[in-house]
Amino acid sequence: MRRSARGVERHWRHQRLIPAVYDFVVEHERLARLGGRVLWGVDVRAMYASFAEAGRLPTGAAVLDVPCGGGVAFRGVPPGADLRYVAADLSPMMLRRARAEAGRRGLPAVFVRLSVDRLPFPPSAFDLCVTYNGLHCLPDPTSAVAEMARVLRPGGVLRGSAVVTGAGRRFDALIAVFRWRGDFGAPGDVTDLRGWLSAAGLEAVSVSRSGALAHFSAVKPGGDD
Repeated sequence: MRRSARGVERHWRHQRLIPAVYDFVVEHERLARLGGRVLWGVDVRAMYASFAEAGRLPTGAAVLDVPCGGGVAFRGVPPGADLRYVAADLSPMMLRRARAEAGRRGLPAVFVRLSVDRLPFPPSAFDLCVTYNGLHCLPDPTSAVAEMARVLRPGGVLRGSAVVTGAGRRFDALIAVFRWRGDFGAPGDVTDLRGWLSAAGLEAVSVSRSGALAHFSAVKPGGDD
């Protein structure tokens, strides 16, 4: 059931219903708590708490949010924060929704349509890369994580969440359905996730799982101590 990168791009370029439903749910935290618990057995509060990390960056820091979806992570940036925020996604529909959300929040983000495994940015361009609920949709998460690590500055942080296998038969069966539909690419288990991060040369790898959702962070070596 492994799909090519081009096949995944075609699928998400034209997909409408699943992204719209997902975006509506995650924009309403109480609904997301219920949906996350029922669907994946997850307590999503850790994900919402992690959004705030972008707001703790120093003035002028650069953030890459990919895939940004409808802009749910924007809520972590306080009004007036002086950040260079790049929001990227493969789906034109989600980028339109993200632009609208940024407008409502007064966030002067730059929006880019792209594939995660081909980031059009130079090395060491960002202080923080966030990738929430996207890795499991990709056909080659290893390459995607390597690209995100490439564009991080030394000392920069990669943080995000992803659906993982191995959390139980019910969850693995649901993942199989999403893969059959083409919504999921090649999700791995927690060990795989750690391996993707380490293979990209990242350090201080931290992975925790709640239900079938893993939260992770890692640091690009070489920053100031």
